[in-house]
Amino acid sequence: MKLLFTISCFFISSLVIAQKNTVPGQMSFFSEIGGPGFLFSANIDSRFTKSRLGFGGRAGLGFAQSDNYYNSNVNGYYRTKSIATFPFQLNYLFGKDNSAHTFEVGAGVTFTGQKLNLFDNNYNGSDPVYSSIYGTFCFMYRRQPKDGGFSWRIGFTPIISSGFITPSAAVSFGYNF
Repeated sequence: MKLLFTISCFFISSLVIAQKNTVPGQMSFFSEIGGPGFLFSANIDSRFTKSRLGFGGRAGLGFAQSDNYYNSNVNGYYRTKSIATFPFQLNYLFGKDNSAHTFEVGAGVTFTGQKLNLFDNNYNGSDPVYSSIYGTFCFMYRRQPKDGGFSWRIGFTPIISSGFITPSAAVSFGYNF
């Protein structure tokens, strides 16, 4: 988990440091429901060139919780599963430079860390931590003003794990600067 935190800090700081000579709309911050962050995530997205279109990347931090986890190893008690998600993607924005309408195609991974908690008076206090890696894709319509400002995204974001593709969707709202 420390390695994941270090990689996250390095990736986000490199995106921020690389923005000294930016053009309007090249970087964005957005909150997303669904998608590579699973339930909810906060993300930063930046282009790798001095343009609001072309190659870029995103990094985020998300959270989800499920109260219907059944663990047969602990006398069958239901447990709450808290999941921290860390989505990372490389993406490409297609569009015309003078238009607010763009199309995003991306691929990446989402790292998860799950902490299990038992709501039982007889629980012995040992909370195992599980982690997983999921493959992610995105096919999104993105509305971003060419001079920066409020933006939003909506699209299809399949998630891949253990040979299965889970269809998913996402909606994002944020600000381009």
